[in-house]
Amino acid sequence: MSEKMWQGRFEQPTDSLVEEYTASIHCDRRLYRYDIQGSIAHCRMLAECGILTHEEASQIVQSLGEILREIERGELLLDASQEDIHMAVEQRLMQKIGELGGKLHTARSRNDQIALDTRLFMRDVVLECRRLLLETVNILSGLAEKNLHIVMPGYTHLQHAQPVLLAHHLMAYAEMFLRDEERLAQCFDRINVLPLGSAALAGTTFPINMEMTAKALGFPRITRNSMDAVSDRDYLIEFCAASAILMMHISRLAEELVLWSTVEFGFVDISDAFCTGSSIMPQKKNPDVPELMRGKSARVYGNLMALLALVKNLPLTYNRDLQEDKEPAFDTADTVRQTLAVLNKMLPELRFNQDRMETAAAQGYALATEVADYLVRKGVPFRKAHYVVGQMVHHCEKLGKDLSDCSVEELKKFHKALDADLFAVLSLHSAVERRTSHGGTSPQRVREAIDAVRAETHARLERVHVDAPPAV
Repeated sequence: MSEKMWQGRFEQPTDSLVEEYTASIHCDRRLYRYDIQGSIAHCRMLAECGILTHEEASQIVQSLGEILREIERGELLLDASQEDIHMAVEQRLMQKIGELGGKLHTARSRNDQIALDTRLFMRDVVLECRRLLLETVNILSGLAEKNLHIVMPGYTHLQHAQPVLLAHHLMAYAEMFLRDEERLAQCFDRINVLPLGSAALAGTTFPINMEMTAKALGFPRITRNSMDAVSDRDYLIEFCAASAILMMHISRLAEELVLWSTVEFGFVDISDAFCTGSSIMPQKKNPDVPELMRGKSARVYGNLMALLALVKNLPLTYNRDLQEDKEPAFDTADTVRQTLAVLNKMLPELRFNQDRMETAAAQGYALATEVADYLVRKGVPFRKAHYVVGQMVHHCEKLGKDLSDCSVEELKKFHKALDADLFAVLSLHSAVERRTSHGGTSPQRVREAIDAVRAETHARLERVHVDAPPAV
């Protein structure tokens, strides 16, 4: 059992079971690079402020670099007796350079140290998620352009509603993912604030320069309240909330791919590389990847609720409960990044069945609204036109035929304005081509949407590049 950095006021050693129960190093060890990065910046600042000598700082920084390489080579063993990654690094530093290593913790606490580490980690996570999301949008734009000619059924209540372009349907998801990227960009701005220098909760008596540390670590802002700085976990909750919405969007897309790949729909073929077989039924090709995407959304929702419940009744400032913030945040980060990476490999491999989609689009009286609009253009009030077309659909259902199968004589029984020129509008492609309102499904509007989204995606990728922090 190793000695604790804080054991001066204690008479008894920590119980081994308590040591195991309270340790977080199994989880926060992944923060080692950020912990050392923050320590190097802190050390250099202490030297510039005259709190350490430059010789002391040089020796500490060199040793921290050696520790980083030891961890990356797997040479430094981390265990529960070291409590957390901060203590593990500091203990190793003191093993290497003696008491001088103990000077590194001057003017800081583990409270502001872990706040810094998680902000550095989340900053990188959010940047990666934003890049992946913008890649998703670009892939969807490419799929939409490639399949701009395909008409499919549009649905409300999962019932045939009106024909739309497949490209229009795909670009609806592009809009969702752009909103997700926007949320993450806003979240990034609130993550990108330096807490180091707040110490345990009240600040420090040492003449530190937080602006210098912030500049070294690429933070444009500094926290304004030391108590808030060490107890704030809003940025983790906000990331998990944005991730929950993002995963909901992925789950909706995944659900449609699962449905569309069934024999009953037959709209899409998912590449074998993203499906699995059955252990008993040799004919099966199961869409396991999109199914898991639906399923993994649930764990992200759960992580959000865990964080909200964790923080909801904590008094200021730091409480040990906050040790439990990392596992749900880390799991969400891993789940979202992995899901987006897999989605971006799966989407380009999708193959759409134009014949099945267009055959389905013509079914279910999906062109009934075209007839109502035809009557309105002939001066019939819309509510009257709606009623007339409803009667026509009811008539055709009883006879088992389509609206286009009616003779002119039949049509005129429902309204005198119905004539032979109606048949020109009873076409899938003409139905979508006429929907030229802003955001509509006409090829012209969808093409404009693809171009606009591509331009916006390019601009946002530039912003991600600008937001990327400098190397330390």
